[in-house]
Amino acid sequence: MKFIKKVFKWLVLIIGLIILLLYVFDYGYIIKGVRVVYLTGHNTAFIDDYPYFENDIIKKGEQSNPWPNHKNYNTLKETEKLSRVNKDWGTVAYVIIKNDSVWFENYYDGFDENSKTNSFSMAKSIVTSLLGKAIMDGYIESLDQLITDFYPEYGDTQTTVGDLASMASGLDWIEHYTSPFSITARANYDDDLAETILNQKIVKTPGKSFKYSSGDTQLLGMIIQKASEKSLANYLSESFWKPLGATNDALWQLDDDENRLAKAFCCISSSAKDFARFGKLYKDGGKWKGQQLLDSAFVAKSITPRFKESPQYGYGWWMKDIGSKHFFMMRGHLGQYVIVEPNDNIIIVRLGHRKSPDEGVGRFTNDITVYIEEAYKMLE
Repeated sequence: MKFIKKVFKWLVLIIGLIILLLYVFDYGYIIKGVRVVYLTGHNTAFIDDYPYFENDIIKKGEQSNPWPNHKNYNTLKETEKLSRVNKDWGTVAYVIIKNDSVWFENYYDGFDENSKTNSFSMAKSIVTSLLGKAIMDGYIESLDQLITDFYPEYGDTQTTVGDLASMASGLDWIEHYTSPFSITARANYDDDLAETILNQKIVKTPGKSFKYSSGDTQLLGMIIQKASEKSLANYLSESFWKPLGATNDALWQLDDDENRLAKAFCCISSSAKDFARFGKLYKDGGKWKGQQLLDSAFVAKSITPRFKESPQYGYGWWMKDIGSKHFFMMRGHLGQYVIVEPNDNIIIVRLGHRKSPDEGVGRFTNDITVYIEEAYKMLE
């Protein structure tokens, strides 16, 4: 018994020392990461983690605009393959919208059409939409405006807001999702996100090539907030959430209750059919019910590759060809997708706990093709 007590005492001392060292060397955010992730039984960020963070409310308007159901609503049957992968990959929402009406929707694992789940990096497409809106509103001059106009601490860099939107800033950022010491982990769990971002320097010539970087979108979000003098949640609410007729309030995770800076690179918690509204907005060239919410030229540019060498990315949106069909999409960690084929007038939404095995940061995983192909089979 004495031996056990002695071991326990030393164990407590060692853990205490580790925690002290983490705070001394400015890695205290790891403690929060452990508490939020591992102590809740997960091994990475998870789709319903919003209760563990401070959040800002993205308010819906007084008039909601529910998606209409097609006359054949939910008469489509999941293919055997889709049923299997939905189970294997932990799908919680799968929706097929064609010609702006819902043909099929199903929810799993206790989730429903109003459940909030984390967008993860789908938020990057939404932040880029806010950039387009900020240009329309005159808060930002154009895609070519220099970031130093907003943050002079970046010195004589020629990085533009367009470089941030297209992931071509030259920012010193290594995208990594498993190491607790990565800058990505720090951004997600630290209590002063602005300080974290502004400590990252421009180390490469901007505007030359695509390199996926959550830091780019976070800095872009900070610029939009600074230029508009509005919180990102409020600006999103008045610019899109209300005009698009969202049926539910949404949440945007913040760094902490003191700084209240939104995680622009991720973490908008909303429902599948409210996320789908951005797919329709871009499919229709920025127009919603006769109102031009976004400049059509900006929309077209966003879903067109900026660099020939990187045909998969434009300005905040991903692109993928399957056969003769051309898709653009919002993508998020663990397989959050809003996928659009404008010629067929189809929007596919999938939200869930997992995706097929990764092949590297930014590369398309096989599950995307599966969700597309099985939707088309169901529609035949």
